[in-house]
Parts: sequence; structure tokens; C-alpha cells
Amino acid sequence: MQPVANFFYKYRRFVKWLSLYLALAGPGIIVMVADNDAGGITTYAATGAKFGFNLIWFIILLGPMAFAVQEMCVRLGAVTKRGHAEAIFDAFGPFWGWFSLMDLGFLDFLTLISEFVGMTAALSVFGVPPVVTVIGVCILMILIVMHGRYWTWEKLVLLFCGLNLIYIPATLLLHPDFGAIQRALIPSFPNGLSPEIFFFLMANIGTTIAPWMLFFHQSSVVDKGLTEKDIPFARWDTLMGSVFVVLVAAFVMILTGTLLYKPPNGIEIGNAAQAAHAIIGSYPLVGAALAIGLFDAGLLGAICISLASSWAMGEVFGWAHSINNKISEAPMFYAYYFLSLIVAGTVVLIPGAPLVLITLFVQVIAVTLLPAALVFLILLLNQEELMGKYKNTFLQNVIGLSIVTMIVVLSTLYALSVLFPEMFHL
Repeated sequence: MQPVANFFYKYRRFVKWLSLYLALAGPGIIVMVADNDAGGITTYAATGAKFGFNLIWFIILLGPMAFAVQEMCVRLGAVTKRGHAEAIFDAFGPFWGWFSLMDLGFLDFLTLISEFVGMTAALSVFGVPPVVTVIGVCILMILIVMHGRYWTWEKLVLLFCGLNLIYIPATLLLHPDFGAIQRALIPSFPNGLSPEIFFFLMANIGTTIAPWMLFFHQSSVVDKGLTEKDIPFARWDTLMGSVFVVLVAAFVMILTGTLLYKPPNGIEIGNAAQAAHAIIGSYPLVGAALAIGLFDAGLLGAICISLASSWAMGEVFGWAHSINNKISEAPMFYAYYFLSLIVAGTVVLIPGAPLVLITLFVQVIAVTLLPAALVFLILLLNQEELMGKYKNTFLQNVIGLSIVTMIVVLSTLYALSVLFPEMFHL
């Protein structure tokens, strides 16, 4: 009887742990899956079309890096009970606080425009006019936050996160060459080092670890009410999100690498909707799935990015800034949220607006600002009076600084490869 009793004891402990995890899960999965936004899906699709399976190893490498960064946000939010913008103001003063807030606001607005670009392009595959998409998305996103309850908002957004996995069955329908995929997991640089390969490496970093994620994740941990005792569950939540990020990114690369890649130099695509148009004629289900996934990715990105800015503004200006507040209780918080959506959506509808340029500019700015954002985060996590026993360990600092160094080195190599291309004929 003892083995049976032990089994039931362990089973009950597991069920209790799982129940607690499911109650506390949300911020980590949402921020990670939303990172596979319209720009991210476009980057992965373009990478697969250009290099086939050859850079899947790099996106797998970025998964643990993204987890390491976002885990720091979990601890910072749970311990301080403050959002990222407020934490920077308190620790480093108004100058650096306003610097980080202005960078966030500018970058988030451009990124929000790129999400609307992705959503309108995705539904155009099905013949939906852009104006209908913009109006419908704005109404939907306003309704999502009007309940006045974080729990309701989170569960609705998690449903959209589930739809983000549509790329996995769509890719499996193609019966991809898993032997070739396995061989591509050995790190290599297709066609050697060049400005092009550095550009794609930087673009993939910028879509996997973005500055807005730090602000969103920390603020969502605070809004959900997580505390120090919830950190282990929040880490699991973030880890699961990291796995989903890598899976979706890899499967998008496999999908376009299978259908669009033409060795040795591949082909160039402007966005994931263009890939869907190219695919839907021969593979209707796969092309439709790619377009639906692109719309869902843009919607998730828009939801999280608009809230990241609204939370940050509320923290700095002292507005009530919780999704648990009704509109009448937090009018400025919701006004900023609604206004950012409407303005970004309107920009997409302007005839002749440089939408492609904005989308590319977002990726460049995101990678440029990321090292500074990570340095602020690491410095905050090393303040013992702020973090106590939850401050960074030596290993966590090494990992964080290594990520910063890698981004700076890649950015430098990219600049050198553009200025002195003869240096990289390898």
C-alpha cells in the first residue's frame, strides 16, 4: 500500500502545483508570444525564404537569452511592486527616466503602426479593405480592456496566444525535410559573413528581445498582483513563453524555407502577407494559416505594446493605471491607450505613407536601444537595497552582460560590413 499512497501524495502535490501555476500564469506567456508580432513573423518568414533552414540554430539560441532577460523583469516587478518606468525614475533620476520614457513612447508608436500594417496586409489576403480592418481592430481592442478586470483581459489575450501556434500544424501539413532541419542545427553562416547576414541576425534579435517587453512584463506582473512568493511560478510562466517563441519562430522559418527558399541565395520577400499571397495559390490551407497567424500576431503585438506605453505613462504621471480600474476610475490611462490605437491605425490609412520604411526603421531602432535598456535592467537588479535576496547573482550578471556584448558586437560588425565589405569576404 505504501507505493500507492506515495503515488497519490505526489499526484495531489502535482495537481496543487499545477492549479497554482495556472492561476498565476499569464504575463510570461503573453509577453513572449506577443513578441512574435507582425514584425517578428515577417522577419522569420523573410529569414526562411532567404536562408532556408540555415538560421534556425540562431533563433533557438535566442530563446534562453529572452528568458534570461524577462526573468529579471519578473523579479523586479514582484519585489518592487513598481513598473519599469517608475523603477528607472526612482533609481536613476528624472533625466534617465525621461530618456527611457521618450524612447519607449517613440518606439512603441512606430511599432504599433507596424502591427496595423501587418494586420491590414494579412486580411487583404482575404479581400478585407484596410479601413475595415483598422476600425474592427480598434473596436475589438477597446472592448477587451473595458471589463475593468485584469483576469478577464488576461484570459482573452491567452486565447489569442493559442492561435499564434497555428503555424505548427500548417507547417506539418507540408511534411518538411526533418533530416535537413536537423543538419541545419549546426551553427553556420550561409554564404559567409556579409552585411546581409548581419542584418538578418540583428533583425531576429530585435524581434525576439525588444525594449517594450521589459516595460510590459514588469507592469503586468505588478497589475496581476504577483509577489515574491509567486516568483517560482512566474519563472515557469516565462520559460513556457520562451519555448513557444522558439517553436513558432522556427516553424515559420521551416514553412517559408520549405516553400519559398531557392538555393543558393534564396529569395527576398517584403512581408509575411506577401509570402501568404505566394503560397495560397498552391497550398490554400497553408497560405490562409500564414495570413491568419500574421493577423493574430499583429493583434497580440498591438494589445501589449499599447498597454506597455499606457502603463509607463500612468506610472510616471501618477495616473491610475490598472486594467482593474474602470474607464471612469482611470480616464487618462485609457485615453492614452485609445488615442495611441486610433492615431497608429489612421497613419496606416494615409495614402502614400512610408509604411515599409517605418517597419524597417522599427527593427533598427529596437536593436539600437536594446543595449541601453538592458543595462538599466541589470543595474536595477544589482541594487541590494532594492532587491534584497532577489538581486542578480554573478552568473545572471554574466549572462546579461554577455547578451549586451553580443548585440553591440553584431551591430558593430554590421556597420563595418556596410562600410568595408571587403573585410568580410569569407
